[in-house]
Amino acid sequence: MTTCMECGFAYELTLAPAVSALAKGHAGEYADLLGGETAVLRRRSAPQVWSALEYACHVRDVLLAQRERVLAARRRETPVAEPMGRDERVDHDGYDQQQPADVARQLQDAALLFANVLDRLSPADWGRTVVYTYPEREERSLSWLAVHTLHELRHHLLDMRCQLERHNTRHNNGGSDLGDVPAPSAD
Repeated sequence: MTTCMECGFAYELTLAPAVSALAKGHAGEYADLLGGETAVLRRRSAPQVWSALEYACHVRDVLLAQRERVLAARRRETPVAEPMGRDERVDHDGYDQQQPADVARQLQDAALLFANVLDRLSPADWGRTVVYTYPEREERSLSWLAVHTLHELRHHLLDMRCQLERHNTRHNNGGSDLGDVPAPSAD
């Protein structure tokens, strides 16, 4: 079983059928965090570190991309899950200029859309595969894709909270910096 070295998430494939409900719940947590002060949500702690708002935009887009990958795997045999262009999207889609309330709503809608396609999978469908290109090109089951998406949700929720806590600590300590975590590792 694979475990994320950064956040400790364990890729337990038996979680796959629960991902639908978990994704919707995590989307609500993101929406709650996006209710904060816009300037704080847009602030990066360092140039190479995404802001809380940028992490939320990334997760919204991950949910939409993963939905399309699930649908593709149901239409075709072993489609290739093309990279979503995670780094380019930050600039191309203007993540830092989006409105937090809009992103909160969109992220919750994306979670509902993703959950819907998972809820429609038959037991046999969970074994359908896609060729996933990260971290290396490998054929992966839809169970893995669902659990990987849950990892993305949990990992970036921690990233978001870390950014917001870092701002609060700096603000409360007169501006001292505690160090930074880099932008996300995968899409």
